Amino acid sequence: QLQLVESGGGLVPPGGSLRLSCSGSGSTLDAFTIGWFRQPPGKEREGVSCISSTNDASTYYADSVKGRFTISRESAKNTVYLQMNSLEPEDTAIYFCAAAHTTVQNMCITTTYPPVFWGQGTQVTVSS
Repeated sequence: QLQLVESGGGLVPPGGSLRLSCSGSGSTLDAFTIGWFRQPPGKEREGVSCISSTNDASTYYADSVKGRFTISRESAKNTVYLQMNSLEPEDTAIYFCAAAHTTVQNMCITTTYPPVFWGQGTQVTVSS
C-alpha cells in the first residue's frame, strides 16, 4: 500500500519560493503518475501539476502556475518535488500530493481517473 507524505510548506512573502516534497513509502513512486493538488481557503480542490510514471515523460501545469512551478522526480529518494517560484497570495492553499496508475491525461487534464492515494497535505501561505 502506497503512503505519501508532503513536506516543505510554510509562510513566504509574495515573490518568494518554496519547494514541496512528496515522499513515498510502501511502493516506488516511479510506477505512478504523481499529481500536486491544492485547496485554497473556502474553495474547491484544484489540480496544479502532474508528472507521468517514468515510462513516459509527460508533465502538466495548470495555467495559473505555468512558468512559475516545476515538478520533478528524484527516484533514488522515492520523492517528487514541486518547486514554486514567484509565489503570489493566490497560491495560498493546502497542497496535497496524490498518485494513481494512470496517465497524466486521465488524472490531471480530463480528470476521468481520479487519484487513488493521497497525502495529508501541507500548508502554503503567501503573505507579507
